[in-house]
Amino acid sequence: MAREAVPGTPHGVNTTEHEWDGIRELNTPLPKWWLYLFYATIAWAAVWYVLYPAWPTAFDYTRGILGYSQRADLAEALSRAAAGRAPMLDRVAVSSLEEVRQDPGVLQFALSGGRVVFADNCATCHRAGGAGGPGYPALADDDWLWGGRLDDIYGTVRYGIRSDHAETRYSEMPRFGADGILSEEDIDAVTEYVLSLAGAEHDPAALERGRAVFADNCVACHGEAGEGIRDVGGPRLSDAIWLYGEDRESIRDVVRNARRGVMPSWEGRLDDRTIKLLAVYVHALGGGE
Repeated sequence: MAREAVPGTPHGVNTTEHEWDGIRELNTPLPKWWLYLFYATIAWAAVWYVLYPAWPTAFDYTRGILGYSQRADLAEALSRAAAGRAPMLDRVAVSSLEEVRQDPGVLQFALSGGRVVFADNCATCHRAGGAGGPGYPALADDDWLWGGRLDDIYGTVRYGIRSDHAETRYSEMPRFGADGILSEEDIDAVTEYVLSLAGAEHDPAALERGRAVFADNCVACHGEAGEGIRDVGGPRLSDAIWLYGEDRESIRDVVRNARRGVMPSWEGRLDDRTIKLLAVYVHALGGGE
């Protein structure tokens, strides 16, 4: 069936024989330049298919006659980067942590490398810049559970906290309420006493009883004045820095049920040079001693 020419259109252009509410759809041919360009892109795709890797197969992919590989390019770039870092990493390997910190060139390299390692491995828990969060210690302040010297930080990173490493740092707070060591009244009283140590609002009527409970059960790890004992990882209680919350209910919950967070050992996951970079970077975040 011949298509109908529309009077009044250029050169009597045909329609597609579709009509809606009296409106006819024209069948205007595409410009030849557009068609030629379209055909050229098809031809170019065929050439690309032959020259470069293109299609996956059951167990491999078509390699292309040029043999180009982005993976090979990446491997070469990584190899060049590793070769460029090798001299500085060798200097880190033979230097003590203090020597790294005292050498401006090596220190700058350590800070740059440590920043990358921290972002890849530590920022998930300790947040960017070591800001920390509930249950994850801030690394940018001067409050340390196990010490903030370079060697202390290095040991913590290398061995972890309550990890599966034989030399891990380990501490265990009793579950005073869950295991029935203290009564609920004693837990309430010692909670008020801990609040008083930090200068927070507390119930004065409970202080004497709380002080006695604290002396009998808590000073071995937290110190007589709540100053903390780093040798056993006992947190300081006489400041405004809290790992699991500073409100009354959070403190009561920790006394009742304890907290035993785990930090993995990075020995075996990171080599010794990289752990040194990480220790120097963490030390430089602002709270290192």
